[in-house]
Amino acid sequence: MPKSGSISYAAKIGNEMLIDDALHQVQTIFLDSAPVIYYIERNSEFFARARLFFQRINDGRVMAVTSPITVAECLYYPYKQAHTSLIQAFQSLLIQGPNTHFIPINAQIADQSAQLRAHYNLGFADALQIATALQAHCDAFLTNDKKLKRVQNIKVIVLDQITT
Repeated sequence: MPKSGSISYAAKIGNEMLIDDALHQVQTIFLDSAPVIYYIERNSEFFARARLFFQRINDGRVMAVTSPITVAECLYYPYKQAHTSLIQAFQSLLIQGPNTHFIPINAQIADQSAQLRAHYNLGFADALQIATALQAHCDAFLTNDKKLKRVQNIKVIVLDQITT
């Protein structure tokens, strides 16, 4: 399923790398849920790494793409805890952010998701996320799920492998 002539991005990113290396030639990045949660909730372990990406998004150096899955996963606990300000913070960043594009799931994304699931044995949500990133022509996919590095169709950046 990799694009013909495509580089194996999973092999290109080692155990740790600097933010500038990770974002080399990246103009548009898809935001998986975990990095967003770490940033908004100021997670003690990952906030500093996540902030490096969001500073570039906020400055307009990198455009971000999100999906209904990212939004739904980020809003689950704030709704469960009735944490209104957290709900607003997630919605503001993911849906209304000035350098963020919210992409609804459509038939093409669903079809590509099924192909990705079959080829890479991905979970349902992961396949939809990656298919959305591909349909939106993202250059990279920001996650903290190392298992997604096996996907060859897009540069997968794992937050835990970024040095601060």
